[in-house]
Amino acid sequence: MREFIPLALLACTASADHTVTFDTGPAGWSISGRDTVDAAGGNPGANLHGVLLDVFGADIRTNTDAAFLGDLSRYGPIRLSLDIRVHSIDFFGREVPRTLVVELRDYSPGPYPWVSVWYELGTLTSEQPEWATYTVDITDPSAAALPPGWGGYGDEDDLGNPRLPAGRTFASVLRGVDELAFTTFVPGYFFGFTNFDLRVDNITIGSACRRCAGDYNEDGGVDGSDVEAFFQDWEAANPCADRNFDGGIDGGDVETFFIAWMNSTC
Repeated sequence: MREFIPLALLACTASADHTVTFDTGPAGWSISGRDTVDAAGGNPGANLHGVLLDVFGADIRTNTDAAFLGDLSRYGPIRLSLDIRVHSIDFFGREVPRTLVVELRDYSPGPYPWVSVWYELGTLTSEQPEWATYTVDITDPSAAALPPGWGGYGDEDDLGNPRLPAGRTFASVLRGVDELAFTTFVPGYFFGFTNFDLRVDNITIGSACRRCAGDYNEDGGVDGSDVEAFFQDWEAANPCADRNFDGGIDGGDVETFFIAWMNSTC
């Protein structure tokens, strides 16, 4: 007789999301060292507001908010996101765009200030006057090689392009994050004096596997597309397919998924 797992045990056991809303202050975050919090104008409510004059870039960072530091592999697959509203990015009287990257910094001794891995999230521009959300998922924080789209910093190649130092891997940086930054300082590039006026809200870290167990693809329904999405992850050994959270991806996960799927439940 087949033994079924109680539905109450199907909830994800990964670390809970942590979101900084600035309702109680800067919470260890700053914009290039400025930690002004406005009580209104956020998304919604309070927000971190930075006005920077004659700077090379904007650095939204923390080295004290423990949820974003240390061994980030504790989350399993990781999702990072934040909301930004740009009022102005002024370069000698002209509005310009700037690339936003997320950079995970490890202050290990070496010729560079830190060793890091980084990813381009998108473009900041005052032409989009409303709030915009920037997100990245790190599917496998235990990977040695840089995932597609990610770069490294802490050394450079013969052409001067940034790269990880010898002996460092993507996973080794994620195991010891000393500072996390959402920044316009793209490694390997130089910038001129610029004025910034921007607001930041809802900085979040958590599991990238925040899927309802039945509605696996989160499209609002429980149907065949969820089965297809689950088996794509299962066949690729994506950690999110570990639906029974036993540390492996096998037939037990298939059974757990179908129990939830047939009951149309989370």
